[in-house]
Parts: sequence; structure tokens; C-alpha cells
Amino acid sequence: MIRIGVIGEIGSGKSFIAKLFKYPVFNADKEVNLIYKNNKECFNKLKQKLPSYIKSYPVKKSELIRAISSNKKNLKLISSIVHPIVRRKMKKFLKEKIKSKIIILDIPLLIENKLYRKEDILVFVNSKKSKIISRLKKRKNFNEKIFKSLKNNQVTLLRKKKLANYLIDNNYSPSIMRKKIKILKNKILNERNST
Repeated sequence: MIRIGVIGEIGSGKSFIAKLFKYPVFNADKEVNLIYKNNKECFNKLKQKLPSYIKSYPVKKSELIRAISSNKKNLKLISSIVHPIVRRKMKKFLKEKIKSKIIILDIPLLIENKLYRKEDILVFVNSKKSKIISRLKKRKNFNEKIFKSLKNNQVTLLRKKKLANYLIDNNYSPSIMRKKIKILKNKILNERNST
């Protein structure tokens, strides 16, 4: 099984690129949303640690945003509760998809949380600042302050670029990006098969 990690800046279009590979994708953001929606244990822990912010189940994004806005340390606290659950879900996903030729890891903190292995292939998604900003503004819960604190939480882009095996420019139309990913996917498969 080839593990491909899709990395890059917030709003660079990592999830869009991940889907274009047309292989099973582990999308950490989606998993986190499901955890907030369905995991009572997570809610209880958050409520216990942040009683003045987390009031009702399922966990509301607005309550989390308020907690992070009022104190940067709360982001670390929330992560310490949520990340272990995401890790367990990822392990389960990898077990279930063991027969898949390729799996895609769409995890914003893949590098930061040391969720990648040396033999994983890392694809860095490059995107123009203007495109990133317009993508982010379309998001339902876009909050500039939160965006900045999440961004500070990510390993510098330069380091991510250095770690990456491939760079892909996500500044073109979806049909061009589809072709670009198809070429990249075949290249990865050929390289892995020849070793």
C-alpha cells in the first residue's frame, strides 16, 4: 500500500486534490466534525476542561471558536482531547483499507502530529494567496483570528515544502487539475513498482 500525504497551507485546496486521486481518503477535518457531532465522551471531556464555553451536545463550532478566541492555550487543550480520537480513527481506516493500492491522508497537521512515515509520499499543494483567501472566505465558519492561530500551529510552509516529494500548483481549472493528478498518480505508481 502506498500512503500519500497531501500537505500545504490552510485553504490551498488539499481536500480537493486528495479527492482527485480517486483512492480512499482519510480526511481528518471530516472526522473531527463527526467527533464533535457524535462522540459523547469527547463532549464530556471538553465540557469538563472548558465549562464556561462548551455548553451543549453536540459540540458547536461557535463555542469552540469562542474558547480559542479568548485564549490561545485552549486550542492546545482541545487538540489534546480530539487528536487521540482522530488517531484511533486513522488506525481503523488503515486497517480497513489494507487491500487498497493507494490511500490518501488529508490531515492538516500530518507533519506536526508526526502521523507520517519515512516511506510515505508527501505532495505539497501550492496555491496563490488570492485563491487561498477567496476559498477561505467561502467557508461557513471563517474567522480571521482563528485562522491566524491555526496557521501559527502549522509547521512553517518552507519546512513542509522541503519534506515534500512532489509540488503541485493548484491554480488551474478543475479539469486541468484532474489531468495533473492523473499524471502524478501514474508517476508515483510507476516509481514504486520499479523499486
